[in-house]
Amino acid sequence: MNHPYLLGIDIGTSACKVAVFDRDGQVVSSGNGEYQVYYPHPGWAEQNPEEWWEAICRTIRSVIAKGSISAEEIAGVGIDGQSWSAIAIDREGNVLTNTPIWMDSRAQSICDRLNEEIGEDRIFEVAGNSLQPSYTTAKILWYRENLPEVYGRIYKILQSNSFIAYRLTGAVTQDVSQGYGLHCFDMKKAAWDDEMCGLLGIPREFLPEIVPCDQVIGHVTREAAALSGLAEGTPVVAGGLDACCGTLGAGVIHPGETQEQGGQAGGMSICLDTYKADKRLILGYHVVPSLWLLQGGTTGGGGVMRWFEHEFADYERSTAAEKGISSLNQLNEIAAKVPAGSEGLVFLPYMAGERSPIWNPDAKGVFYGLDFSKTKGHMVRACMEGVALSLRHNLETAEEAGAEAGVLRAMGGSANSLLWTQIKCDMTGKTIIVPSSDTATTLGAAILAGVGTGIYRDYEEAVSLTVHETRRHEPDPENKKIYDNVYRKYLQLYDHLKDMMTHDN
Repeated sequence: MNHPYLLGIDIGTSACKVAVFDRDGQVVSSGNGEYQVYYPHPGWAEQNPEEWWEAICRTIRSVIAKGSISAEEIAGVGIDGQSWSAIAIDREGNVLTNTPIWMDSRAQSICDRLNEEIGEDRIFEVAGNSLQPSYTTAKILWYRENLPEVYGRIYKILQSNSFIAYRLTGAVTQDVSQGYGLHCFDMKKAAWDDEMCGLLGIPREFLPEIVPCDQVIGHVTREAAALSGLAEGTPVVAGGLDACCGTLGAGVIHPGETQEQGGQAGGMSICLDTYKADKRLILGYHVVPSLWLLQGGTTGGGGVMRWFEHEFADYERSTAAEKGISSLNQLNEIAAKVPAGSEGLVFLPYMAGERSPIWNPDAKGVFYGLDFSKTKGHMVRACMEGVALSLRHNLETAEEAGAEAGVLRAMGGSANSLLWTQIKCDMTGKTIIVPSSDTATTLGAAILAGVGTGIYRDYEEAVSLTVHETRRHEPDPENKKIYDNVYRKYLQLYDHLKDMMTHDN
């Protein structure tokens, strides 16, 4: 193969992304395919994995055609996906029910009961993570208690990337980076803990074999080739968690390096070579061997702006073609005219409850400080600042846990906004480097395929070839002073409102 290509698949919350890269990390062709999130009841958020598969097959075919490449030129496939799925399949590989996704909080009462019965400290000692309804663990038990007809037919529980890997190859696997979704996964040993399986009530036989993220787990089958347009026999690696692959695609492969996440969800991932767990944060294995990521994961990331644009930007959408400026960029422009601190308007970005570090599924989004002087621009900037405040909250919590972040390496669509990136920079006081933000996650998945198939000698070579700084942001000391006061108010607001948020439900 003279010019081998690598294909990365990203199973996001609102859409899949597929990209073909050359060995130097340049995008040859890319595309995305949308699908739905279903909200059948308050606190529920679920998706149909079959819709992921259909969208991915459709998008792969489109990307190959658009890039004018031959499927035989693709040397390997890597897959990353959203966290904390609980995809129940039977022995024939049929999906038995929609999977609750990372935003879903329906299993809160199950978590409360298990934390009481087993002891939250005992669970945390094994898993390195507190038991919360957004994780996979309680979702499996919710099936048992609420969908016995589904539970009785379960053969395996899969994660998002392992489900697509299964559809491509027929191999049933569990990559190490997604292990953190199950509290019977020993975070120190990277192995299932049989005793904790028993205590939690999760049948050990539901859990696939744990494999390294860059391991070739199989090859594209004839059936999958016909559906996807890939060549039969193409190697597929296990892949990993989207945040981990994005972290790799942003060039974070050494202890202390940190990724800042600007996708649908927000947060950060600090690379560690020693075990450091904190109940307020999220600990998991990196897709790069022998490393952990201490993560902050929030519900309010780029999704906040997507919501705001959808609900309040009719005018900007109607003038986008005439002005030649997208609705989101127009919102950026009006927010840039508002000074740091939004003149007293503060936004709590808890639009689907909140994950770390407060772990409150009942948390609500709040605008505080509205008056007749406030404009749409104030609200847009306050939204951006609210997401930056949640990032700072997680970073400071990580420092308390003994994991201090250095330079932040931004990824995700939010990193395309110079204003928003600068706000995060000023809010945290951290230098922010932006590599190729839109492709970091699919690039990380493709790098796994490249290492697994020998296209790259190791991760050092892969990152040196593929990850390049496009711009750098330095914090403004005057804005940092303003934001220090905003941050104190942000923490006070949640502290004063949290009881009301819970008792409203």
